[in-house]
Amino acid sequence: MTKSQAEARIISLREQISYHARLYYENDAPEISDYEYDALFRELEELEAAFPELVTPDSPTHRVGGAVLDKFEKVTHRVPMGSLTDVFSREELEGYLAGVRETLGEPAWSVEPKIDGLSVSLTYENGVFVSGATRGNGLVGEDVTANLRTVRGIPLRLPEPLPYLSVRGEVYMPRAVFEELNAAREAQGEALFANPRNAAAGSLRQLDSRITASRRLDIMVFNLQEGSLYMDGRAPQSHTEILDRLTELGFHVLPHRNKLTTPADICAQVAALGEMRSSLAFDMDGAVIKLDALADRVTIGEGTGRPKWAVAFKYPPEKKQTKLLDITVAVGRTGVLTPTAELAPVHLAGSTVSRATLHNAAFIAERDIRIGDTVVVQKAGDIIPEIVSAVKEKRDGTEKTFVMPSVCPSCGHPVTWDMAGEGAAARCTYAGCPAQRARGIIHFASKGAMDIDGLGPQVIALLLENQKIATPADLYRLRVSDLVDLERMGQKSAENLVAAIEASKSRGLERVLCAMGIRQVGTQAAAAIAERFGSMEAIAQASFEDFAAIADIGEVTASNLVEFFSDPEKIAEIKSLAEAGVVMSATRTAPEHGILDGLTFVLTGTLPTLTREEATEKIKAAGGKTASSVSKKTDYVVAGDAAGSKLTKAQDLGVKIIDEAALLRMIETASQTPEED
Repeated sequence: MTKSQAEARIISLREQISYHARLYYENDAPEISDYEYDALFRELEELEAAFPELVTPDSPTHRVGGAVLDKFEKVTHRVPMGSLTDVFSREELEGYLAGVRETLGEPAWSVEPKIDGLSVSLTYENGVFVSGATRGNGLVGEDVTANLRTVRGIPLRLPEPLPYLSVRGEVYMPRAVFEELNAAREAQGEALFANPRNAAAGSLRQLDSRITASRRLDIMVFNLQEGSLYMDGRAPQSHTEILDRLTELGFHVLPHRNKLTTPADICAQVAALGEMRSSLAFDMDGAVIKLDALADRVTIGEGTGRPKWAVAFKYPPEKKQTKLLDITVAVGRTGVLTPTAELAPVHLAGSTVSRATLHNAAFIAERDIRIGDTVVVQKAGDIIPEIVSAVKEKRDGTEKTFVMPSVCPSCGHPVTWDMAGEGAAARCTYAGCPAQRARGIIHFASKGAMDIDGLGPQVIALLLENQKIATPADLYRLRVSDLVDLERMGQKSAENLVAAIEASKSRGLERVLCAMGIRQVGTQAAAAIAERFGSMEAIAQASFEDFAAIADIGEVTASNLVEFFSDPEKIAEIKSLAEAGVVMSATRTAPEHGILDGLTFVLTGTLPTLTREEATEKIKAAGGKTASSVSKKTDYVVAGDAAGSKLTKAQDLGVKIIDEAALLRMIETASQTPEED
């Protein structure tokens, strides 16, 4: 085939594939079978491989992803991507509307759902999608063009060759896709995503766009950022006109939007959207109320970083009633027995919930929760399922009072009651308890500890069941030949797991210390201890007073550390790890001084350009500290998108709230103090 023949066939194939993809994904009315569609796609891939000079940015083959990137490049937005002011009650919303009416009389408003996803900008030149970026901090985002090409709701070529167009939308993961993804991850022993928004954010920031493609993300476009929607360059007059025109150009735009005038109708529509949110195919965390006429927006103007012509109404946590079928008891890595509610499945805040923690016996007794009750369930911070209360008026006398078992459900040894802390905890103290051993190894391999990729709960259970391991140190003695014959393992999986275990040896003292499962010693405490002492040998010789002298290490934690390092079995376990080649020295020591000396930060929400770990590293490198909870001792809360209860507590306590950009300014310039949010 000549180049000209190939070019003609490639153009024809692209047109056919785009046409049939639109029928399948948008209209749900396919005209050809999946087999025929796949055949067209394979032919296009083969031709583009044979004639790479004919590959163009709008080719449908980009939908499946491509080369793996080293990192995302930073992008400065030509038009800032701001955020909206939030209102939390009908009274607040009515007050805002009344203020605008004093200036504009009876303006028209667009009321629409607020999609809970990741905000991005899309740029087109001559009708072809050329780049896309995350919102980031509103001024600077990340170039995720390759990943956005895999999102099927984004047209790669517009029906008209508009010279320049930039639009803003929200990338999200449909609920059905989220449920399938989590089910697959659970089957493979991988950590589950907390909600569709987290899943979408993680999927869009994959360095391998093929992974993004497999996550089946979608998008809703809701704003014109820059450029013209018409070939003749005329300007639209309203938000409604913009969305209608974007629909004509092939974009997925916000559904369930209404153009309304009176405050009563606006409030009624906000309430209606709230009622329907559980039945939608996507998650929404509020409703957006924005002036429809663009001229009205100019009259009202912009605020400091937020427009005055729009607000976001935030709904309270979604609550559902369901049946409490049973209460089961799990044994944690420290031996604590934790009751768990087994629920009739209910769709709540973006996912199907069938289990919820009940914390301890005191929690159950205080709320008089009984097996067989109808209970009210919500997600704390829209993430963790919890039972709010029992619906006592629905009891019929068949409900049963729960009693904590007197023996461990895993090993059968007697349970003791630990009265320390915020309420009595039932605890199994038998060192050989199988459940504790399994939980301990799961914790050892977890992301915040030794971060052994591919070593999830199911794989660990398989290794224990087949007596391949008994302790964490045994992991480092595993060979490929020990694993290949295990169920669902195979040669490649075995090789990958052994390589991941080997890589974990160099994580450093702070990770090892966290991985040991010392009570109340998590990632932050472990890092502080490692920085202070530098080696495991020095830690093992430290006294109660030495530990208590470390900032944020209280007396209880100091006692736990002394108890741990006084146990010959624990010392033997550490020695075994060291003999296996696990690094027992700190990856860094505390800086002598830094710009953030003496300051404590709490991170909450999704930051624009930094992961939580990267932000923590920057703070510590500058001499600061991070904490997991907000208190009066907290100096700053660094808030990102979807910040939850920590942000609310900071506001209640009057703690200074900053964003990522302000944090970076603090680190870069010693003399500059960030403004409060």
